[in-house]
Amino acid sequence: MARKSLSRQSEPEPAWASMRTDETREIEDLLRGEFKCVDAYRPNPFSIRIRVVAPKFGGRSVADRQDMVLPLIRKLRKETQEDILLLLTMAPSELAGRNRHLLVNLEFEHPIPSRTSTAHHESE
Repeated sequence: MARKSLSRQSEPEPAWASMRTDETREIEDLLRGEFKCVDAYRPNPFSIRIRVVAPKFGGRSVADRQDMVLPLIRKLRKETQEDILLLLTMAPSELAGRNRHLLVNLEFEHPIPSRTSTAHHESE
């Protein structure tokens, strides 16, 4: 099955592409059963970020969008569910222009390096 994400084949890999893991690929595969455009990565050992972009999110509240995605998320292992700290649900029209979703998507695209993993290693 072809993998579809916001990253196009002709464009360079996004900054977070190297942060994908087997676990985040499992999330992407699960969600792609219902949503075509899904990206997930693990910016540090303690959190997972997921972005789902679908036309059916247009005009819906964040709560309604979450209700559409959460039944699938609940199929994941409990440990995986507990590590999901960002579940970004967007309509394609929200990826451009000025809107409240743009800053969150910008952080998804260009993650700020986490100090969590560094601090954890320093305390050992």
